Amino acid sequence: MSRVGNKVIPVLDGVKIALAKGELTVEGPKGKLGIKLRPEVDVSIDEDSKSVSVSRKNDSRDSRAFHGLTRALINNMIVGVKDGYEKKLEVVGVGYVVSIQGKTLSMRVGYANEIKKEIPAELTVTCPDQTHIVVQGCDKQKVGQFAAEVRASRKPEPYKGKGVRYQGEHIKLKPGKAAS
Repeated sequence: MSRVGNKVIPVLDGVKIALAKGELTVEGPKGKLGIKLRPEVDVSIDEDSKSVSVSRKNDSRDSRAFHGLTRALINNMIVGVKDGYEKKLEVVGVGYVVSIQGKTLSMRVGYANEIKKEIPAELTVTCPDQTHIVVQGCDKQKVGQFAAEVRASRKPEPYKGKGVRYQGEHIKLKPGKAAS
């Protein structure tokens, strides 16, 4: 019994949903997203109550797994095209600087060379100042993936806490050799 999969997905105002040939497309003010549906699940759109429901065809292991997943993906698409997703990163360290040059994110984070990351076309990346990065987009997976790749370029180290971290992320600092 899937608790996530059985929940009905409300369709927000300003969002259009279309289902054709096993493909579900969601269009809203922030963009357009689509998903190819698995054969293990059925998706039905109720125009009157402005909702989408997901049901599985049988109780096989795959059907149960894709039931909740499909519902969560559709919900994320609806929220994404209506409000969008955002990840904020901060750069901590003396001399650590980030900037945007065209469609490239340039980072000087303690290495001999600058790290350059190409910004995907469907994302909006801004730097309000030299130590903060804001990643925005309608696709939750792509926003999170790009933010994770930027963070992986220089993970926060455990002794001084220098590196790229998510805003509000707590880094547990080790005391170092002076503590013994």
